[in-house]
Amino acid sequence: MGVKFGPLFREKGVTGQIVENLTILEGKIIAIDALVTLYEMLSIIRDRQGKPLRDSRGRITSHLVGLFNRTCRMLALGIKPVYVFDGPPHPLKLRTIQERHIRREEAEQKYIEALARGDFEEAKKYAKQAARVEDYMVSTAKTLLEYLGVPIIQAPHDGEAQAAFIVRKGDAYSVSSPDYDSFLYGSPRVIRGLRITKGGGRRGEEEIKEYTLDEVLTKLELTYEQLIDLAILIGTDFNPEGFPGIGPKRAYEYIKKYGNLERIVKLGLVRWRYPFEVDEIRAIFLNPPVTTNYKIEFKEPQREKIIEFLVEEHDFNPERVSNELEPVFKRLEREEKAGRQASLFDFFR
Repeated sequence: MGVKFGPLFREKGVTGQIVENLTILEGKIIAIDALVTLYEMLSIIRDRQGKPLRDSRGRITSHLVGLFNRTCRMLALGIKPVYVFDGPPHPLKLRTIQERHIRREEAEQKYIEALARGDFEEAKKYAKQAARVEDYMVSTAKTLLEYLGVPIIQAPHDGEAQAAFIVRKGDAYSVSSPDYDSFLYGSPRVIRGLRITKGGGRRGEEEIKEYTLDEVLTKLELTYEQLIDLAILIGTDFNPEGFPGIGPKRAYEYIKKYGNLERIVKLGLVRWRYPFEVDEIRAIFLNPPVTTNYKIEFKEPQREKIIEFLVEEHDFNPERVSNELEPVFKRLEREEKAGRQASLFDFFR
């Protein structure tokens, strides 16, 4: 869901840096939360009635369309995406997942009702809310990424926590995410809005912005631990309801005045209403379950395998697939040529 930091960040001047030219990300490894990406693709890539795209066997392919296009465009620009997949949900997150499941079922019923009365705009709205990622979608996404030569990392639990860890270690430049939760896991950088059009620019009027944890803490005048306490007061994936009557502004005032969540609870300003201690949820962000057993290695895309998988198995338009792949292979040719020239220069120096 993402912690509702947006209004507070804007009020305190946490604006981020607009990425005007994507060449500044050239050669940089970007850690991407794969599940969030798949949900996004399933939500936005739909037909007029709000239905997801399907192949001739009835299998949903919206996620593959979006994942293929976006990944190819990043690779063509020299941006190196690494997709991090969620493991089993953390026990404290199960309640949030159950609530999301209920909301999706309600949205699906409203979608069916809107479709029956011919209200396609309303149907599309609810169809997006009803989007769900099935196991076979994750499997097909991993297959496509493997054929594209893009690294996949399997997280023990939360993919965003693992992505933030990779950036903290210096194995990636930034997390790419639509929200700010990566900062709670200590990521030094977060890029928001990394959606690239075919021409290599921004999609529509959306801005691509790079935020840093240093800017967040400086502008809010908080420590990293206080930022986590602020998030818990507002509501996170592990305590989505937050606390009654506590919005971002009041939560910030409390943290600034009283310093930490324990003191706020002790003074009776909020009532702790969860079946776990403050330290338990704080520890999830300070020391999240992550793995060091990963390898970031980019390989050359397997053109024939990609075409077989997308065109022959999932009914993609062969011309469109070739059009997306061509800039990727041209980029690889240029890099290979530049590498040979650099080697010769080193040899004769």
